[in-house]
Amino acid sequence: MSQRKQKPTLRLERPEHSQVAEVPPVPNVDESASNASTIYSGYRTGLSNHRTGLSEHRTDLSEYRTDLSTHRTDLSEYRTDLSTDRTEMSMRRTGMSFQRTRMSADRTLMSIMRTALSLIGFGFTIFQVFSKLLDQPGLRMSADAPRNFGIALVLLGIVMLTLGIAYHLNFMKSLRSERSKMVHDGLVHGESPYPVSLTLITACLLWLVGLFAIVSMTFDVAPFG
Repeated sequence: MSQRKQKPTLRLERPEHSQVAEVPPVPNVDESASNASTIYSGYRTGLSNHRTGLSEHRTDLSEYRTDLSTHRTDLSEYRTDLSTDRTEMSMRRTGMSFQRTRMSADRTLMSIMRTALSLIGFGFTIFQVFSKLLDQPGLRMSADAPRNFGIALVLLGIVMLTLGIAYHLNFMKSLRSERSKMVHDGLVHGESPYPVSLTLITACLLWLVGLFAIVSMTFDVAPFG
């Protein structure tokens, strides 16, 4: 995150109006008088002093305006730094939202896995238990009934798990594509890792277990026979 400047403080006072001498009145001098040029020269000197006072006051005002302009520039840079910080924080929050969405997708797949595992385990248990009960005297039940019902439950669990894995792969593909596009455009940070989902790997292994269970129940072979 960029280092933010300290907020500038304004400590300027508007300069007071300079004490400028009043404009000297035009002297009423007889042109035939011997000291007429001296009087007019004094008058011009008074006008020059008056203009000098006005010029000094304009200089003070110009310096005051320059200080105000510098202060406005500092405030503008401070606002720019704040805007940059807010933009960076927004990018980081957006990047973290992708991570939260990914974990939410993992939790959804885990819910599907729990249901599929229950179906697979329940189906295989029914097959094993009722297969043993077929040897009991007095029990009227088709020899294929436990196997067919167990296979149906296990197959239902595998189908449900297959759809969950397919949905998860499709969703994660679109999510990764959108994230890569936004990282390329500089809209989000791509510093956080985005590894392959362990939940997906576990779901694939569970799918294989269900497949082995169906093969074992159908043909009565290892590993579950």
